[in-house]
Amino acid sequence: MKGIDTVQVAEEKVRKYIKEIRIKGTRLLQKMVQEPSTRGEESKAQAVVIEKCRELGLEMDIWEIGGDGLASHPAFCSDRSNFKGTPNAVGIMRGTGGGKSMILNGHIDVVPAGDSNDWHRDPYSGYIESGKLYGRGSTDMKGGTASLLMAIEAIKNTGIKLKGDVIFQSVIEEESGGAGSLAAVLRGYKAEAAIIPEPTNMKLFPKQQGSMWFRIAVKGKGAHGGTSYEGINAIEKAMLVIDRLRTLEKERNERITDPFFDHIPIPIPINIGKLHAGDWPSSVPDLAIIEGRMGVAPNETQEEAKREMAEALSDVSVMDAWLRIHKPKLDWFGASWVPGDLDPEHELVRVLSESYTAVKIQKPFIEASPWATDGGILSKIGGIPVVVFGPGVTEMAHQANEYIKLEDVFDSAEIIALTLLKWCEISE
Repeated sequence: MKGIDTVQVAEEKVRKYIKEIRIKGTRLLQKMVQEPSTRGEESKAQAVVIEKCRELGLEMDIWEIGGDGLASHPAFCSDRSNFKGTPNAVGIMRGTGGGKSMILNGHIDVVPAGDSNDWHRDPYSGYIESGKLYGRGSTDMKGGTASLLMAIEAIKNTGIKLKGDVIFQSVIEEESGGAGSLAAVLRGYKAEAAIIPEPTNMKLFPKQQGSMWFRIAVKGKGAHGGTSYEGINAIEKAMLVIDRLRTLEKERNERITDPFFDHIPIPIPINIGKLHAGDWPSSVPDLAIIEGRMGVAPNETQEEAKREMAEALSDVSVMDAWLRIHKPKLDWFGASWVPGDLDPEHELVRVLSESYTAVKIQKPFIEASPWATDGGILSKIGGIPVVVFGPGVTEMAHQANEYIKLEDVFDSAEIIALTLLKWCEISE
């Protein structure tokens, strides 16, 4: 009975503390948003996070990624070769021993703001209106990172000791494939569970889609537009390839029967993002380049998805006399994210769900992620059970006038704090 009372008292303490530091927590998030942190420019926003970790007395590890066999690892994906001046940061709250450990992982990098004319105010203003904090990165995912730090502060500053270690990570390069989280895994950071507070609309995502960028070169034969019949139009041949990709997308998604995808219209899309062909209106184009993104199911490997794409292009070649000789050339380039797949019955899902219910007075909605995260790297490369859960409206990520509801940030902090108390266990 004493143990139950101890947990209840601790839960009340951390929830009360988080409510009392809402203004302080809001200011922390505002400071992070006001420091632009696109790729290669993460240092100032990361400094805000590091300062907070030091204020909390966490054991710090700050390093510039690139060593530990990072670039040669099969899962490495980045077009950067120099990460100087943009470090990863890890802060550890050591446990007393005997409890399960937890990684809390957030990324500090954000996508570009885009056309500033599309924003009502400066993209990095961090202004607050009607309970929402606006700015690039507020939802994706500095709001989640603020929740993590508030949860840790609540436990630390109320004098509660945990048995298990809490490993807070603020990583770079998530938006381009996860090199920062991969570097953390290769540096030896492992735990018995991990939470990534990406913007999930406060849903729990035990499964995450992976994705890869592809490029397909389709050859044609040039000719004058007036005698176009003398040439082979690469755009028209590319249309055959695109038609096959649409069919492939349909085939792949029809195989997905997992109920956690029921509310996602296309679980693993194949998106055509770019098409470039020709350089003169009066000429028959002799080359078309298709670029896009291929979704990868949680329960398949990237190699399996690549093989299926190659087989689909082979089908097109068989059906067309020109393409039979001049086969489309497939390349995989740029960004790549590993999928994640956790059993929804896993203890982490149960504990996080219980904490959610305690704060929100209702059960959480559990489904699969419609996009990729660093969860795939932590789970498939690091062998760490991962749930993606955090504040922020999914649809606001990467949009102009991005915002986050502050109430969701505070609720997430409470839910994560309660999860840490249960998962890592209170040291009596």
